[in-house]
Amino acid sequence: MSSTRQNISSGSPFEGKVGFSRAVRVGDLVLVAGTAALGPDGKTVAVGDAAGQARRCFEIIGSALAQAGASMADVVRTRVFLTRIEDWAAVTGVHGEVFGVIRPACTVVQVSRFIDPTWLVEIEADAVVTPR
Repeated sequence: MSSTRQNISSGSPFEGKVGFSRAVRVGDLVLVAGTAALGPDGKTVAVGDAAGQARRCFEIIGSALAQAGASMADVVRTRVFLTRIEDWAAVTGVHGEVFGVIRPACTVVQVSRFIDPTWLVEIEADAVVTPR
């Protein structure tokens, strides 16, 4: 296993300010940071729609994984953070659309708030890249 580090950026305006990468690959492990539903313009998409925000989060996560040479099929763990726990069914429904066959370990928790009050959900993903 190689220990070469690869930092992946999604272009989020927070990456430079906070000093983090959207994802980091070291060897066969890819860790994707908490991902909010930001559009290419850096603004929240699907305001007020937790399922729509989850879809955008998974688009960003999928792109970061691809840049790291991985895919959603390599995901072994996800963490879903919600500001409104009553959104759990809508958000996990989207999770099921993405991961229904893959079935990674998953945790869903409520948090008090995010950096931006329009964010309803943030999602993290961990992947292990295996030869196909």
